Amino acid sequence: QVQLAESGGGLVQAGGSLRLSCAASGRTFSAYTMGWFRQAPGKEREFVAAISQSGERLNYAESVKGRFTISRDNAKNTVTLQMSSLKPEDTAVYYCAASATAYYGSRHSLGSRYDYWGQGTQVTVSS
Repeated sequence: QVQLAESGGGLVQAGGSLRLSCAASGRTFSAYTMGWFRQAPGKEREFVAAISQSGERLNYAESVKGRFTISRDNAKNTVTLQMSSLKPEDTAVYYCAASATAYYGSRHSLGSRYDYWGQGTQVTVSS
């Protein structure tokens, strides 16, 4: 069982930056593939980024590639999403998720691969 808690959301102007953090409970955090997803009002949830258990392999949605960076600290049970050059279309609730299955590239862009989800944190980018 893993419990996830996101923080760091807020209101930022276009072009600005935000850093989201996800704190995980449990002793086996390093065994989980971690991901970030987002859901904008009236839209379906979409994949943002994923990171392998060791942190060596990463995957990003095309819409955020080059602007967002996912990282993890297994000693601190945290995963972070550094977001820069933010755009109004990045406005959404951002969710942290944990998958008990080993990282498998693009397959971990599917929400169905994840077993645990946080409550989400709101990110609003004004134009």
